[in-house]
Amino acid sequence: MNTVVLVSAGTEWQAVRQILNPAEVNPTPYGETFLHPVGSNQVRFFHAGWGKAASAGGMQYVCDHYTPDLVINLGTCGGFEGLVGQGEVILVERAFMYDILELMGDFGSVPAYYTTDLDLDWLPEQLPHPARRAIIASADSDLQPERIPQLQAAGAIVADWESAALAWVARKNDVRLLILRAVSDLVGSGGGEAYGDHALYKERTRVLMRQLLAELDDWLEVIL
Repeated sequence: MNTVVLVSAGTEWQAVRQILNPAEVNPTPYGETFLHPVGSNQVRFFHAGWGKAASAGGMQYVCDHYTPDLVINLGTCGGFEGLVGQGEVILVERAFMYDILELMGDFGSVPAYYTTDLDLDWLPEQLPHPARRAIIASADSDLQPERIPQLQAAGAIVADWESAALAWVARKNDVRLLILRAVSDLVGSGGGEAYGDHALYKERTRVLMRQLLAELDDWLEVIL
């Protein structure tokens, strides 16, 4: 099976580069890419970049140039304090965008248009590693505490910058997508524990990406 592991944020990609230390890395219009063995599988790793624009473009580039049977997005996310634990791995089953402002028409149709339910029926009932099925909210913004009640009401317990765009484009291309996001930091009414502390986010991202990469072979074994 032709599998692409897509990584979004630069800090996440730097961790991947340091952990895997690939022999040959090539440029693309979005970011770097390389092939690397994962167990008995040869997997392409691709850096799409942070935010919705880079994610949408990067996903379409992957679909057009590598025709994957499966795309796996590994990365981090922010968790809603009290609803999820730091370090918990999220298996995204729905992703929606929440930073669209419509003032000329019916705003009610906008969130629905950019909401994607991921088809995960092909996953085995027994997952190879603990992963909590959940809804993620995406925006080109760090999570603002005052937005949490609205997002929680829509079912979300975590947020990031990219998942909704990746899921939306993957669905348009009829490509299977698995999103595994580990909670790097928690955000509550008092703010975010990593806000203003990039060193904390960087260190936790390194640890969590190492964990996700170490578990990747087991995921591929049950999928492929």
